[in-house]
Amino acid sequence: MNFSSPISQLAAPQGCVPEGTRIYAIGDVHGRLDLLESVLARIDTDMGRHPASNAIRVFLGDYIDRGPDSKRVLDRLVDYCVTQPTVCLMGNHEAFLREFLKDPDVLTVWRHCGGLDTLLSYGLTPKIETDAQDQQELASELERILPSSHREFLSGLKQWFTCGDFFFVHAGIRPGICLTKQSEDDLLWIREDFLSSRDHFGKIVVHGHTPVMEPDVRPNRINIDTGAYATGRLSCLVLESDTIRFI
Repeated sequence: MNFSSPISQLAAPQGCVPEGTRIYAIGDVHGRLDLLESVLARIDTDMGRHPASNAIRVFLGDYIDRGPDSKRVLDRLVDYCVTQPTVCLMGNHEAFLREFLKDPDVLTVWRHCGGLDTLLSYGLTPKIETDAQDQQELASELERILPSSHREFLSGLKQWFTCGDFFFVHAGIRPGICLTKQSEDDLLWIREDFLSSRDHFGKIVVHGHTPVMEPDVRPNRINIDTGAYATGRLSCLVLESDTIRFI
């Protein structure tokens, strides 16, 4: 895994969320149920110490692949969304799963991004090397065993979410284009053109997708993908009024 080198806070982002609202934004989980449970417990503790009437949990995508428990991560999020105010965004890894069911050849690329780990978590046994027939059989079997709750969860993922002065997305945005007119490809995949930009995007962009060793806080964006599956660190950003903190 390549980690982007963060520049320590160049300046505190100047933004706020509506009065009475608190946002808990969670970075890329990547099949690490243990780290997800730890973050959810930290949120519960924080809520117990500092109650909030409108606390929204925002997950930035990439729930699956690479780690060992992709299926159980989705099980947990499906249940969690029923009991808590939650927004779940689409990540490029969920897009891989979605496309694999339509086009099994996608496994040729997805396998190099942790797709085999996800298939294993559903009880499938993919070969180290797969041909077209193997890929078709795997896609058909996943189609058969994928829980309906997972289908509904995946189909309901949002591409972006906005609250106050913040715009939440998986990968980032294309500079110079209106936030609400971004392409799905950029929202899920963009890196350098976004990461290197010092533009003000209209809102402060909170994102994941590009792993960093620690949260990268800049005037125009905040990256909270701390490479959970490789580092054991799943970050949670808390936004309330005009304050920014991590738990």
